[in-house]
Amino acid sequence: MAHEGLWEQLIKLGGHATARRAMCRFISDQNRYIINLLNTEFVVDLSNREIFSIQARSQQKPADFLQQLCLLAYLINAQDLPLSDKLVRGEELPGGQFFFRGVHSLPTEKLEKAFGEHPEALHRIVKQFDAKPCEFGDASIQLFVLPRIPLIVVIWKGDEEFEPRASVLFDQTAAAQIPLDALLAAVSLTVDALVKITE
Repeated sequence: MAHEGLWEQLIKLGGHATARRAMCRFISDQNRYIINLLNTEFVVDLSNREIFSIQARSQQKPADFLQQLCLLAYLINAQDLPLSDKLVRGEELPGGQFFFRGVHSLPTEKLEKAFGEHPEALHRIVKQFDAKPCEFGDASIQLFVLPRIPLIVVIWKGDEEFEPRASVLFDQTAAAQIPLDALLAAVSLTVDALVKITE
């Protein structure tokens, strides 16, 4: 089973206390959490060790590997902390300077290709993610990938002198809410979802 060690950790935790920390719901008689990931409602079923999203007409869609990683790691680690409202780059998070490099670099190139020529397109997709526009770069939005983890996506338009640029910023508390490998997975899911809408 994927993420078996994470399931073992989560099952040992108190459901209602975990739900308070993670800002989600725990349904005790069904032994499951209800939690949002990228503005989509997921069920984390402890009894059957299953995670799925609720689609239209109550259809269930199994969570993929990265979605499972994000949700399990977040439920285990989330802390009841207010946002600091101080934005930082991934490299500025504790341990981030050594983690977010090489194969673990943030996938900003995909954002540059999708939005670099038309940054305003980023603002046209805010409703799908319950995001809000920000005032960084040529276009930027804030969205909550998980209840306590906002991401800021910033796009700078390319021109004759400069290539398009993109960056992802975090609240300073992000590393207290989720391990860096799962945070990278959350960013990857976010970037892929944003890019998919433009295709």
